Amino acid sequence: MSTIGKLNLDHLVGQQVGTSVLLKKIGHGAMSAVFVAFQKTLKRQIAVKVLPKSLMTEKTAAFFQQEAESAAILTHPHIIPVYEVGETKDFLFFTMQLVKGNELSYFIRRTQKNIVPSKRFMPLPTILSLMLKILDGLAYAHDNDIVHRDIKPDNVMIEGHSKRPLITDFGVARVSRTTSKSDRLLLGTPMYIAPEQILSGTVDGRADMYSAGVMMLEMLMSKLPYPPYRTAMDLLKMKLGLKDRIFRQRPSEVHPVANRTLDEILFKALAFDRDKRFPSCHEFASELERFSKKLMISSSAR
Repeated sequence: MSTIGKLNLDHLVGQQVGTSVLLKKIGHGAMSAVFVAFQKTLKRQIAVKVLPKSLMTEKTAAFFQQEAESAAILTHPHIIPVYEVGETKDFLFFTMQLVKGNELSYFIRRTQKNIVPSKRFMPLPTILSLMLKILDGLAYAHDNDIVHRDIKPDNVMIEGHSKRPLITDFGVARVSRTTSKSDRLLLGTPMYIAPEQILSGTVDGRADMYSAGVMMLEMLMSKLPYPPYRTAMDLLKMKLGLKDRIFRQRPSEVHPVANRTLDEILFKALAFDRDKRFPSCHEFASELERFSKKLMISSSAR
């Protein structure tokens, strides 16, 4: 039986939500569920994310509605498009493209569990290609004043046939040009969250850059090199206490192809002080692209 907290959502299958009919549940989180649905107006299958109002406060419900509507304006090949945003008496919802593929986290786990030790690392060209596309999508969102605030492997889908990465779940996104009491909410995932989000300071695109950097570090090393910790709160405290010493290893010490030049690029994006990071995801991507071209030249010369 599918439940979220104490709420059973099985009864939603077959119900109409906006212009769509819910067909089956395909995933859920702490406060939401995602369904495959049939959009009757355009006769296609789509995904519908449902957030029960019983699990949300009035402020967070209003916050989600505002930001989901803002995210719906984004049209980019590496951002899952939001089609419709609305609400019923019992829940908020938004509809989006149904991606046939898996989360990036699935590929990281699969690589980590490879029976051949030498294949427990994602190929560097693959990582660089994915990162350049993800950063392009983030830069576009930031150019449109949208900060995602929860970039992590679970929120990047890899399309099955094209291997195209698609950023999803702008549910905690923020319009950076506005000021809101919601800024004081700790939103994001502890393993990937930027220090300024923990401190509840002003958040801009550099917070997404940090989270994307953590995600890249995980792709390079399979397992994030944090010191041992017991709880999410312990990790948050360590991030603030250890600052730039939070990561115990660098990719060049683990990944067979990574080098110190890549370390320097990545750890600039991961700087505790956001003013020491790249000014934007555009610059981060430009450095990675230059590195990628040099890597290709070096590989072809062998």
